[in-house]
Amino acid sequence: MRILGLDYGDRRIGVALSDAFGWTAQGMETIERKQEGDDIRRIGQLVKENDVEAIVVGLPKNMNGTIGPRGEICIEFAETLKRTLSLPVHMWDERLTTVAATRTLLEADVSRRKRKAVVDKMAAALLLQNYLDSRGK
Repeated sequence: MRILGLDYGDRRIGVALSDAFGWTAQGMETIERKQEGDDIRRIGQLVKENDVEAIVVGLPKNMNGTIGPRGEICIEFAETLKRTLSLPVHMWDERLTTVAATRTLLEADVSRRKRKAVVDKMAAALLLQNYLDSRGK
């Protein structure tokens, strides 16, 4: 059972995919959000191409655990995916995944330009891996 992980942002969506067993997550791509609806269509293509059975969307909670305006936007996006793709869509707390991804890339001495290209899909891989790990417990 493959699961797609999405780190939803205003300009880009980081995408990660689990292995067939649902054990590990790998960063897949970054979807540039240029025209309305293109992102949903691309996610639909990825679902079909990879036999995805569920989607995990990162939920950016405030540090005190509340859901702010950004979180509300992500919930709305998840609902749109659920209606459009007819798949289970799970929300997962993504606090600090982008920070962790950026820190890892900085420690690896990746240039600013290259970091920008991979940080979103790396954040998606981190949130998906956290979700996968939680299911095994």
